[in-house]
Amino acid sequence: MKLNADLSRTAVVDSTAIPWVPSPMAGVERRMLERDGDEVARATSVVKYAPGSAFAAHSHGAGEEFLVLDGVFSDETGDFPAGFYVRNAPGSRHTPHSAPGAVILVKLRQMPAQERVSIRRDTRAQSLWQDTGHGRAQALLFDAPWERVDMLRLAPGHADATETWPHGVEFFVVEGDLAPDGASIIGAGAWMRRPPGSTTRLASRAGALVYRKSGHLG
Repeated sequence: MKLNADLSRTAVVDSTAIPWVPSPMAGVERRMLERDGDEVARATSVVKYAPGSAFAAHSHGAGEEFLVLDGVFSDETGDFPAGFYVRNAPGSRHTPHSAPGAVILVKLRQMPAQERVSIRRDTRAQSLWQDTGHGRAQALLFDAPWERVDMLRLAPGHADATETWPHGVEFFVVEGDLAPDGASIIGAGAWMRRPPGSTTRLASRAGALVYRKSGHLG
């Protein structure tokens, strides 16, 4: 299956406007944003766990990254409520489940083999956040030569200067809205990928909380 699989092209998807698709496990559904492959695939998805649902034990040959959007996601390493960011390095293994139910943004098979350390970050922790001025705050979640992941908090009416992304960038709107490059406003649940060499100028009408990943598409 190929869905928004050409990384040299811009892609914008409103996840709230596409249907939930059943996964191989009962009670687990997903909304596919990008995919290159069948059940084992390079993929970005929003995944929903019904209360009491679980996924079979599995390993991550090329890593897994997720941000908990709602509910509580659990595995052998702990319980992760909304706001937690988790990276499971290539070769890691777990049995995910959720007692109350959960919704997560998941990226699969997008890590290089040299990444070895698994990470858990509570993005609600104020110690992670730095005020960068002009109505914008930033929380660094992961930084390596191959990519950088952070969260942005934009005040109502905020507008960034134009930034250039030599190795591409992705955004997912967790809360609020974005108006990238003065284009149509995208709201919570929207995902946008810009290819290597692109530029962006982010603005927000009502304020926003945004996941951002950069440097990984070149």
